[in-house]
Amino acid sequence: MPESPDAVPENAALEVTGLHRAYGDVRAVDDVSFTLPEGGSLGIVGESGSGKTTTARIVVGLERADAGEVRVRGRARDAHGRGKAARLARAREVQMVFQDPYLSLDPRTSVEQVLRETLRLHFPDADHGRRARELLDQVGLGTRAADARPRQLSGGQRQRVAIARALAVEPSVLVLDEAVAALDVSVQAQILNLLADIREETRIGYLFITHDLGVVRCVTDDVIVMRRGRVVEAGRTDEVLAAPRHPYTRLLLESVPRPGWDPEAIAAARRAL
Repeated sequence: MPESPDAVPENAALEVTGLHRAYGDVRAVDDVSFTLPEGGSLGIVGESGSGKTTTARIVVGLERADAGEVRVRGRARDAHGRGKAARLARAREVQMVFQDPYLSLDPRTSVEQVLRETLRLHFPDADHGRRARELLDQVGLGTRAADARPRQLSGGQRQRVAIARALAVEPSVLVLDEAVAALDVSVQAQILNLLADIREETRIGYLFITHDLGVVRCVTDDVIVMRRGRVVEAGRTDEVLAAPRHPYTRLLLESVPRPGWDPEAIAAARRAL
């Protein structure tokens, strides 16, 4: 059994309880529970097929769970009802930043237009121009990028645009699904530093979905480890990575290339687990 998480704080940004999701005979998510406090940062790690991305998609609302509950600031995600207003309210609660923002950005639309359209949809009475400039400054782009199209931006700049668009709706939770995996190491560091600054300023909660233990070590307070749809270990990030209790967590740590690394031994250990 994984280590039990701490008691649910009164100011929890996100509470996930008993999630289940199956595809035929495959249990993609099997009784997953965790809590993300306001302003906290939680990592979900595991190899491909562990269920971490399916869990994230359920939290965001891109997929439905077969059972279980997702609550944001104490309110069930399905409690908003039906209709456009309810869909927009749910979207404002949780936003997602994907690995490749280029696929989610309209190549014909400028950066400022992307932000204005999002603001117009969710906050029709706001000063969209002023707020768009504030968002660009917040993610370190400034007005110099306002007229650029996605193809004119670097990968790191596009990711900053995706983050700005997500922040535009003032979410309680930001889900980052391998959000820096496709970036160069130096650009990764810039984006992670940016996210740390934003979290400190806004008290937004981060849910990091990643296979990269280096990212987890740098930017999360707590971590859960998933294998075959289940949580096998959970706890404070520094404690889990320093003294993992589950063999699978130890295997993930041992799989990180380093001097003396033996990939054949790792492969044998994976087959035996």
